Amino acid sequence: MSEQIPPQAARAGVPEAEPRVNAVAVGGVVFAVCVLAIVGTYHTIAGLSAVLGDNYYQAQNDYAFDFDTNIRGWVQMIFGVVILGAAFSLFTGKTWARAVGIVVAGLSAVENFFFTPYQPMWSAIIIALDVLVIWSLTMYGHREAHKVYGAPM
Repeated sequence: MSEQIPPQAARAGVPEAEPRVNAVAVGGVVFAVCVLAIVGTYHTIAGLSAVLGDNYYQAQNDYAFDFDTNIRGWVQMIFGVVILGAAFSLFTGKTWARAVGIVVAGLSAVENFFFTPYQPMWSAIIIALDVLVIWSLTMYGHREAHKVYGAPM
C-alpha cells in the first residue's frame, strides 16, 4: 500500500504562492467605505433635519408608510450613525465587517425605498449607491483581505 504524501510535504522546498490582490476589489472596498460614510452622513443630517424641524418633510396623506416625522427623523439619524460605524469597521479587513457593510447597505436601500415620496431623487441616488456598495463588498474576498492587511482572518 503506497503512502500518500501531503501536498505541503511534496512542495517543501517551494514557497507558497501569495494570493494576488485584485486592485479593483481593494479599490472597491475603499469605494464602499467612502460611499457608506457619505450615505451615513446623509442619513444623519436628514434625520436631524426631521427632528429639528417638524415641517421639513410634508406628510403624505395617501402613503401607506407615512410615519410621524419626528420618529422617522430619530430612526434615520440613529441609522446614519450605525452606517458610519459600519463604514469605518471595513478598515479592519474582517469578514464580519464586510457582512455588516452589506447588511447595512441593504437596509439603507430599503429605508430609502420607504422614503421615496418625500425625496424621490435623493432616494434613487442613495439606493443606487447602496447597490454599488453591496456589489463592491461582495467582490472582495478573504484572500485579498489577508494579503492587504497581513493579519490572520
